[in-house]
Amino acid sequence: MNTTGIPCNGHEILIDGAKHCLMVPFYYSLKPTLIDGIRDDHLGVAAPIIAYWALSLFFHLLDISGWKWLEKYRIHESQEVQSRNRATRTDVVVAVVLQHVIQAILGLIWLSPETRHVNHIEKMEKIATYIRPVCLWALGRERLQFVEPSIVYYVYWWAIPTFQFLAAMFIIDTWQYFLHRLMHVNKFLYKQIHSVHHRLYVPYAFGALYNHPVEGFILDSLGAALAETLTCMSLRQATLLFIFSTFKTVDDHCGYNLPFDPLQLISGNNADYHDIHHQPFFIHWDVICGTRMTRRDVETRKAKQARKTE
Repeated sequence: MNTTGIPCNGHEILIDGAKHCLMVPFYYSLKPTLIDGIRDDHLGVAAPIIAYWALSLFFHLLDISGWKWLEKYRIHESQEVQSRNRATRTDVVVAVVLQHVIQAILGLIWLSPETRHVNHIEKMEKIATYIRPVCLWALGRERLQFVEPSIVYYVYWWAIPTFQFLAAMFIIDTWQYFLHRLMHVNKFLYKQIHSVHHRLYVPYAFGALYNHPVEGFILDSLGAALAETLTCMSLRQATLLFIFSTFKTVDDHCGYNLPFDPLQLISGNNADYHDIHHQPFFIHWDVICGTRMTRRDVETRKAKQARKTE
């Protein structure tokens, strides 16, 4: 509470008629909406779609640039796109637009504006009561009184949001890995639903969401909504998750193994890895379940299958 006359270096807010000095990190905005005139829930619906087409356009420009130095980073030869894909670019655009329409409808139903004021100070005080016994044991009472505000600040504004984000990524990974595996094991699901995605044998950026509408809804849209809900994210946290997830999906299907691409540096799951596997972020389920393969493994399996059909 700022009643001492000491200048507040943060934001002065009113809670129950009393002034409090709230210190917030650089990423947090106290504005009622992030963009003036656009509700946050509408932004949460629109931003991932805009992100999808913006990054797809960037990679499409690389595809048509004709730059020779890019060829060494291509996962597949340029000619393979025309010769091995059974879906036309028109088919792809129509399917992706349909998925975005379904995704937008789900978002408008699922997301709602956060009208209730969040009492951050009260939440931070609750966190202090939870961590105080451990901090007292580790630091002692005398030292704790000087560092407790900083510890609570970093736990509330950095540790918890980081954990939520990583947990959401883990949930999406788990959801997509096991559903994708089921669609390969179950012949009916593969033939009727998942085979649509594999008509695009050689992927390119704006074909990242080329799926059967049912698969797109369950695997992508519903999986992201589930992750956001289970991790108790705020609307703005969810928007960031949806944008990041979209960027990663497009990048995974871009067709380039670029050494300077930040999205391909965060884990071993890059575009080249995703060309064989299907986890969007990490590789742990492939390792645990024994489904991690190299390109040599893939070629060996194909050769065995070819010999069986002869």
